[in-house]
Amino acid sequence: MTARERTGPLDGLRVIDMSGMISGAFATTMMGDFGADVVMVEHPETGDPIREWPQKTEEGESLAWKSLGRNKRCITLDLGSERGREIALLLIEDADVVFENFRPGTMERWGLGPDDVHAVNEEAIMVRLSGYGQTGPKSQKPGFGTIAEGISGWAHANGFPDSEPLLPPISLADLTAAQFAMQATMMAIFERDVGRGGSGEGQVIDVSLIEPLWRLFFGEVEAYDRMGHVRERTGNQHPSTAPRNIYETADGYMTMSASNQKIFERVAEAIDKPELIEDPRFEDNESRVDNNEPLNAAIEEWTKQRTTEEATEILEAHDAIVGPVYDMADIFADEQFQARDSIIEVEDPDIGSIKTFAPIPKFSRTPGEVEFLGPGHGEHNADVYQGELGMTDEEYAELEEEGII
Repeated sequence: MTARERTGPLDGLRVIDMSGMISGAFATTMMGDFGADVVMVEHPETGDPIREWPQKTEEGESLAWKSLGRNKRCITLDLGSERGREIALLLIEDADVVFENFRPGTMERWGLGPDDVHAVNEEAIMVRLSGYGQTGPKSQKPGFGTIAEGISGWAHANGFPDSEPLLPPISLADLTAAQFAMQATMMAIFERDVGRGGSGEGQVIDVSLIEPLWRLFFGEVEAYDRMGHVRERTGNQHPSTAPRNIYETADGYMTMSASNQKIFERVAEAIDKPELIEDPRFEDNESRVDNNEPLNAAIEEWTKQRTTEEATEILEAHDAIVGPVYDMADIFADEQFQARDSIIEVEDPDIGSIKTFAPIPKFSRTPGEVEFLGPGHGEHNADVYQGELGMTDEEYAELEEEGII
């Protein structure tokens, strides 16, 4: 088997995605956006839980699935059965990358662990996502992103000083793990195929949901080790730079970040308060961080007297860095998103024409594409099992009857 021909920088890369839910799925969605031939494996009976997530169309189609499952060919296979294991290994034989996110030990119990994978394909890169990682005393515990957002320190640091810890409004731990998994996959491919001539060997990538989100707190491990510093909740204030905030305006809110001295001075001039520049409480960034409350009050006193558009126009005329606070309706109407074709329209056989994210980021020579949105459960069974693995009609029918596919 060779990877299905597609468009994008990853054309020629074949990915077998045995993961479910978000972390592995979002990583392979991004790879599929840029040309990888992603074959997603789901259980014949249950399918991916995202298929049931809101928002749903009147016909019951999950738009979350339509987005997350795009560009993937979907097949069904009972990985826990002996025949399912044999078929899975046939799929892996010619794959570049294998994703899974079962509880550690599950793939080994099914005879699909790293040794089994590399026995049929020594060049395969196996990406394993799990709550706590493949090793350690907690590795066998189940773990969802919500738990990772607590353990990583993220919820403790998120919110206002007088509020309880807050979880993010999106699946942040899963999506961050997905980004790390995809980056790691690209590194492993480079090492296998290119770096120093290429080792020609596959390897196993162990991605927990906790560590990637925790890794974003750069400087915090060092600060705790050396100073015993523990980050506390600061609301919209950045603990290391000021002013930085969401400011109320006459008709809404706006954002501003003045993270160096020159920008701060331009903000002070723009809001007709040049005396702030000479005020010893705000003489440098460290002083401004320590006195962010009176500084923000002075800025907001000015923004509240103007609409967001008026305040933005004045501040930008002084080369300050500001912006509005958008919801999705605002994003759809924004000229910048429109000019960059950030939202594209795709035809789907189930829901008709619908707008979706364009592949992000943008490549100059080899852009990505959205070939199709999330397909039906097992929609590509015949395509893969008969078209690529060469199963006869009889074999295919037998597997269906036995519930293997």
